[in-house]
Amino acid sequence: MIFFTDEKHYNTLNNFYRHRFNTKVFKIALNGGFTCPNRDGKISTAGCIFCSDSGSGEFGGDKHFSLKEQFTTIKAMMEKKWKVGKYIVYFQSFSNTYGPIKKLRRLYNEALTLDENIIGLNIGTRADCFSEEIYDLLEEINKKTYLTIELGLQSVHDKTLVQINRGHNLEIFINTVSELRKRDINVVVHIINGLPGETEEMMLETADFLNTLDIQGVKIHMLYITHSTPLSRIYIKKPFKLLTLKEYVSITVKQLCLLNDNIIIHRVTGDPDRNDLIAPEWTLKKFIVANEIDKLMRKNKLYQGMNYRGESHE
Repeated sequence: MIFFTDEKHYNTLNNFYRHRFNTKVFKIALNGGFTCPNRDGKISTAGCIFCSDSGSGEFGGDKHFSLKEQFTTIKAMMEKKWKVGKYIVYFQSFSNTYGPIKKLRRLYNEALTLDENIIGLNIGTRADCFSEEIYDLLEEINKKTYLTIELGLQSVHDKTLVQINRGHNLEIFINTVSELRKRDINVVVHIINGLPGETEEMMLETADFLNTLDIQGVKIHMLYITHSTPLSRIYIKKPFKLLTLKEYVSITVKQLCLLNDNIIIHRVTGDPDRNDLIAPEWTLKKFIVANEIDKLMRKNKLYQGMNYRGESHE
């Protein structure tokens, strides 16, 4: 199902939610107190090179408060702007399938009972943080609510994954997507444009490769440098080329044109903290980035999927 508009020539998440749930849908990001195998020593203690030393992924609620307290606080802020809508609870910080099965079951089920208007659950995690027990639990949750698993990939190039200290390869990612889809669980993939050493061709190959997987959504981010990360120390010692706004917009538009038009585009830009950002400064202007993408697509009559070369999974 395609949800293009005059303004947006690609399938936006907002339009998809409105069609599916017939109302505005808000994500409320909660912190379940998870960590990551790439930080706790199971794989590495360094994390991915763009992760903060103090704990990248500290988004949404405060882990020192209960899920109910986190949810109530964030909901109250959202209601100041939007009075009516449904909610999707989003476990965003770190790897949210990385923990004892009892903890996962408790947190997932608790999250679904926080409010009568909760209609879904999003779980952000890594492809190497699954087991048969976890797949079975997710299959159970998927029968109760609108479940989406968000998987960080960043690039399909194993050379890049090694360079950014991702801690797993593409094959593991492919296998995880396959296992989730066997259980009819929605999958959203995160990719990053502008990773060190990657060319435009490599970034387009990443987008094109996603078409070979049975995925339901994509988040596209730009690389930015923030303080207290391994990447910041590399950059300060020996600055490397970062994408300009014009380059990022051009590459992202080309990726959108490659992507199967059944894939929902959850994001086309990142959202760095102004106080943490080192470079590039244009990444702070997320609305301008999105508008420039829209303008380029409208000007040149470009649409998501117009250069798609495969067959739909629908």
